[in-house]
Amino acid sequence: MNNAPHALTDRAHPPVPEPSSPFPYRVSPRVEQARAHLTEWTGRTGLVRQERARERFERADFGWFAAMVYPTASPAHVDLMADWFAWLFLVDDQLDDGAVGRDPEHFGAVVDGMRAVLGSDDFGASAAAPGGELPVAVSSLADLWSRTAPDTTAAWRRRFVRHLEDCLATAAVWEAGNRLAGIVPDEAEYIPRRRHTGAIYVCMDFIDVVERLDVPEDLYGSGPFTDALNAACDVVCWTNDLYSYEKERSLGEVHNLVHIVRHHHALDRDPALVRVRDAVDAETERFLVKERELLRAFPGHAAVLRPYLAGMRSWMRGNLDWSRATKRYQSSDASVRERPQEYLETAVMGVDR
Repeated sequence: MNNAPHALTDRAHPPVPEPSSPFPYRVSPRVEQARAHLTEWTGRTGLVRQERARERFERADFGWFAAMVYPTASPAHVDLMADWFAWLFLVDDQLDDGAVGRDPEHFGAVVDGMRAVLGSDDFGASAAAPGGELPVAVSSLADLWSRTAPDTTAAWRRRFVRHLEDCLATAAVWEAGNRLAGIVPDEAEYIPRRRHTGAIYVCMDFIDVVERLDVPEDLYGSGPFTDALNAACDVVCWTNDLYSYEKERSLGEVHNLVHIVRHHHALDRDPALVRVRDAVDAETERFLVKERELLRAFPGHAAVLRPYLAGMRSWMRGNLDWSRATKRYQSSDASVRERPQEYLETAVMGVDR
């Protein structure tokens, strides 16, 4: 059975130039389980309520996404990863498409609630009940954290919380400030910040959870590990920018590498897409070089590094397959892109209609 959704051709624009990938297609056999679980979880937590929002959410197919980027995940972990993806993408939609992304003060208050959950002694268990006074983004995060944190080390939790806070703070402050001021950042500024706004460090942290790894802090913080990780993260983020470009520009979003290349190099659409595609291919080759250097630098840590590097490879390939097939970025979603108020769940961020 082919678990991938059918890829569509965007009739409004020529096809996106495809990056190449040396990594094999892999997918967990638990795709349907993840899809069914995600429908139940987003309904129970209140992340998705409106019918229009439900239709758009299901077209994105985050259950399939989780099954491809974590193909070795256990049944419980593939469900957990799908739930995290739903939360991350739905919060991102609020920032990119909704009013909260242009209101740093309000979003800052929501982030304070998230920090309280992540720092709680009971790992958010007491804040996880839906239907309370907390914004849904906070109560659903509490549900996720209560299912994730207890089986992890204190070092991993510190790292993960730092990455998630960097993601939320960069999105809330830097991106929102650029939108308000009409600033298009240049590549040198955008690329390192994109790793945070795309939550890719957060998602790579989940490799430890799925594979039950304990990466020593000195290894994680080493130059060779950082080089390999950043190369993998950039491949994922730039690939996403390729396929999400039309959707994001339809909403006036400037935080996309294709748009930044067009803007600062005075290029037409197609040459800019090709330039970013070529950058993805070059960064994939760079990852392979850095992967070999990392294994040579730390032969005594091969038992931890090999599954972690395999997780990075699965992320790069799985993200490519999902990005080019998901209907989240295709022209069939144009009607909701033009009217985000029809699918944005304002209660997620504690905003009244």
